Amino acid sequence: MRWDRTVTVIGCHVGGEDNHVIVGGVLPPPGATMFEKKRHLETHGDELRRWLLHEPRGKPSLCVNLVTPPTRPDCDVGMIIMESADYPPMSGSNTICTVTVLLETGMLPMREPVTLLTLDTPAGPVAVEARCRGGKVERVQFTNVPCFVARLGAVVDVEGLGSIPVDVAYGGAFFAIVDAPALGFSVEPKEARDLVVLGNRITAAAARQLAVAHPENPDIHGVTFTEFAMPFAGPGTVSRNAVIVAPGRIDRSPCGTGTSARLAVLHARGQLAAGQGFVHESIIGSRFEAAIVSEVTVGGRPAVVPTIAGQAWITGVFQHGLDPSDPFRGGYTLPDLWFS
Repeated sequence: MRWDRTVTVIGCHVGGEDNHVIVGGVLPPPGATMFEKKRHLETHGDELRRWLLHEPRGKPSLCVNLVTPPTRPDCDVGMIIMESADYPPMSGSNTICTVTVLLETGMLPMREPVTLLTLDTPAGPVAVEARCRGGKVERVQFTNVPCFVARLGAVVDVEGLGSIPVDVAYGGAFFAIVDAPALGFSVEPKEARDLVVLGNRITAAAARQLAVAHPENPDIHGVTFTEFAMPFAGPGTVSRNAVIVAPGRIDRSPCGTGTSARLAVLHARGQLAAGQGFVHESIIGSRFEAAIVSEVTVGGRPAVVPTIAGQAWITGVFQHGLDPSDPFRGGYTLPDLWFS
């Protein structure tokens, strides 16, 4: 066996969503902020993402997180999220998994019954409260970056569907949120392929037709996800959703950033106030607890600060090796799984 490189990864899932964490073999990328570090990986180090996330080592539903020293004195650790197709500024499911791995492996000290820490993410600092018992992380609640509505009731023209209304909101990335029943869906597992096909079309249409950018960081821009939402019955109730993630699959978890974006929309529509929340359910029945902590402004526009909570489970330890003679060491994709 001859390897040029070895990378150690801890497997983890939250709500069925695979979010692994690199714990060895990768040096921190350069950059004065986590956003700059993320951009460096995108532009100068993307072979790491392709190697770990594309086939034959990865799969479309996998995400991998790189932990680094923080760039801010008020944070404990940095996190860069790598998905199959890009680098989102923030991810709720990846936050829950990364915190679980850091504490359960001892990379950060666990304090029972509650460990408090702050993640340095490309979207900004994210405060975390982890409930711990007997060396196990039983619940992770994070306070997300401020989230806001960019477009309410906008209309997009979608190929093969016509004109449909969408709400566009920022929850750590920009989401186009659509009414699932109005499009003939009840967000059940049997609908998964049809949701993905239509969701990809909606994302592409919204990205082309609705220009959106974060007012404090214009490099965060464009709709990158579509969220199919079931009806909301009021504070404290359960509502189901399905978030479509590039290159063409459904988030197995309720999606933390998608939930945050939906909280912003529900607040803008007067359906949720500060101090209220609901339970978001995924297409496979896993759940996140969500609430609005406070009302703030971002770039002069109304915004909310959400909290999202869930539990993650470590699934294994993996060592990936890079053999210089491997013809597929850079990874590959095929359109039977990697929908464009």
